[in-house]
Amino acid sequence: MATAAIDKINKPHDLPKVKQAPVNWGGGLMVIPHPKEVLNIMKSIPYGRTLTLDEIRAKLAKDHNSDIACPMTTGIFVSLAAQAYEEGSVHVSYWRTLKRDGELNARFPGGIETHKEKLESEGHIVFAKGKRLFVKDREKPDRT
Repeated sequence: MATAAIDKINKPHDLPKVKQAPVNWGGGLMVIPHPKEVLNIMKSIPYGRTLTLDEIRAKLAKDHNSDIACPMTTGIFVSLAAQAYEEGSVHVSYWRTLKRDGELNARFPGGIETHKEKLESEGHIVFAKGKRLFVKDREKPDRT
């Protein structure tokens, strides 16, 4: 039987951990965050606003006096938070988290259409760039 996402989030981890970043990721110090840290940042995104995965990583790096936050584990923990919401074990508006450049995430529960619907229900305008979907004017707090 698969472990529930919330169990993976709450599992005792040897995290956060700060270590040397791989050279191909720019070197310097890299934090591998605890999944609860990622979940808490996601929970803090207010209605009508969004954050990209890169913005979440920048906050984690700053909080841990590091140069970067691990892109792989941070992305995995964002997905775990979305799964935990879908399982009904945590309330987090995961749809307010976007990929780089404001792109929607097809891997979220319900796929790209659900992600789009949830964002539009909060007043965001979603547009297509080729086959990919993005939030328009996401840096502007007032979209009137």
